[in-house]
Amino acid sequence: MIKDYSRLQNGSDIRGVAIEGVAGEPVNLDKEAASRIGGAFIRWLAAKTGKAPETLVVGAGRDPRLSGPELMEGLMAGFSAFGCRSYDFGLASTPAMFMATIFPEFACDGSIMITASHLPYNRNGFKFFTREGGLEKADIKEILRMAGEGDFPRPAEQAAPVSADIIEPYAAHLRKLIIDGADLGDRPLEGLKITVDAGNGSGGFYAGRVLEPLGADVSSSLYLEPDGTFPNHQPNPENKEAMAALSRGVLESGADFGLIFDTDVDRSAAVDGKGREIARDGIVAMASALVAEDYPGSTVVTDSITGRQLTDFLENTLGLRHLRFRRGYRNVINKAIELNEEGVDSHLAIETSGHGAFKENYFLDDGAYLATRITVKAARLHREGKTIDSLIEKLEYPAEEEEIRIPISGEDFGAYGDKVLEDLEAFAREKEGLSLEEPNYEGVRINFGDFGWCLLRKSLHDPIMPLNIASDKVGGCSEIREIMIEFLSGYEKLDTEV
Repeated sequence: MIKDYSRLQNGSDIRGVAIEGVAGEPVNLDKEAASRIGGAFIRWLAAKTGKAPETLVVGAGRDPRLSGPELMEGLMAGFSAFGCRSYDFGLASTPAMFMATIFPEFACDGSIMITASHLPYNRNGFKFFTREGGLEKADIKEILRMAGEGDFPRPAEQAAPVSADIIEPYAAHLRKLIIDGADLGDRPLEGLKITVDAGNGSGGFYAGRVLEPLGADVSSSLYLEPDGTFPNHQPNPENKEAMAALSRGVLESGADFGLIFDTDVDRSAAVDGKGREIARDGIVAMASALVAEDYPGSTVVTDSITGRQLTDFLENTLGLRHLRFRRGYRNVINKAIELNEEGVDSHLAIETSGHGAFKENYFLDDGAYLATRITVKAARLHREGKTIDSLIEKLEYPAEEEEIRIPISGEDFGAYGDKVLEDLEAFAREKEGLSLEEPNYEGVRINFGDFGWCLLRKSLHDPIMPLNIASDKVGGCSEIREIMIEFLSGYEKLDTEV
């Protein structure tokens, strides 16, 4: 029986509804689907590596979502059907699952993380890795095709999964990075108070198994216990409530700084000792400041919604080069890899969402690695009587920022969005006072004189056109919004009443 799993594709990931309970969202990612996807991954991996399926070594981990254990059972059944050696890593993080292909005690040929990042509790999904890194969109498309069309053998009893802890060797790896990087002895974090907000996701280990053994006071940390209902706030560094919770935690406890992770720990952001957010353009600036010390003049690749002030900071304060590219963590990572292959030195690919990938760390978007780099620098600055905010003290911000998400109705929303963008580009070229940002790699970015800009683009996966606006004067966003909404209101399939 052929099944169509193509709708589960979300770029280079798989995502679906795994638990009933939300009206209008029927389950489409269940144990059977997981089993077939697990089996398809084995067939895909065997073809890629040239190995017989029974000789492969694979592993899977999960975040705390309620549907995780059942989907894990499905994946393990899919693995065991081919007689390969498989590891059930239990609660894990996305970066740790990539490291399962690197750590010699596991040496996995491939791995899967069961997660849907910051999405609601009823969602879940899969992220895939080989030793070369994360899979691409074309790979996911092929795996889902094979899952729907394949005739899979019954699970083999002799290939039962092995339970293993991936987090301890991963935490040990991070601890060593801090000890070596700080060069301040075996307890380099003595005297530092650090608030970690894990949002009840997988990142709680970072406080107790990375920072505390090195001398840090982590007593003010928040929501470290894994809870798949996420009862306190969305585990998401882009979420206002989440960042506000961390800021309060830092201020109320007198911590030196705070760190926050998303559910599966591939994203992070920070708060300084004064409770000020180091997120969005701020976290890009912070990561870039760390890179600038070791790789002066290199190119930082970011997503498309970064602002003018960030470009000025990267290029004129840090002496780096800034390539503003596209949204999507695989897009920025692949662009940085491409630049290096062309002979252009690039050591950082990072999104404002907190996906940060360093060349020195396999170009893996690893929130814990970014947090570790920040912590190393914080320890060294602490000995000098300085704080982490000193790294980005010259970064300026726009007076106002906002994002409007404009729905598109109808089935062929992609083509409709393309037409809107084509017309908007022509409009911007003709209207006095406006100019197009060039080069530009996503959507249409318009400069409104010297006071502001906007970017209209298509969402990566949804029938939405996000409109990002920034202004260097109070009231400027309103001016830009009025011009843009007047233009967009002429398109009947756009809902501008948002």
